Amino acid sequence: MSGIKKRIDSFKFALNGLKILFKEEVNAKVHLVSAVFVLILGFLFDISQNEWMAILLVIAMVISAELVNTAIECLCDFVSPEKRTVIKKVKDLAAAAVLVVAIVALVIGIIVFGPKILALI
Repeated sequence: MSGIKKRIDSFKFALNGLKILFKEEVNAKVHLVSAVFVLILGFLFDISQNEWMAILLVIAMVISAELVNTAIECLCDFVSPEKRTVIKKVKDLAAAAVLVVAIVALVIGIIVFGPKILALI
């Protein structure tokens, strides 16, 4: 029985992580609003199954990267509250990972939605 409780607790902890992310991180809120907008566009343009897979994958990648970036930033702030060059480097690298994934998500969004939007013009 305790195995089931541990599994349930692990889901609770993960959901709490998402709650913390979207409550405390401005960039995560921007990503969430962007994701909702893209999902609405997906329904409006009736995108294909492959297009849905690409869109959902990059949304998950951006949110996941933001989660990891935030976790790294929190850990860095805990380990070294004072400003240090090496901590700045770690934080900048983690932020760059989010940027790379967000740029790829934007490019995929343009590939999926660009022709559909241009067809309306």
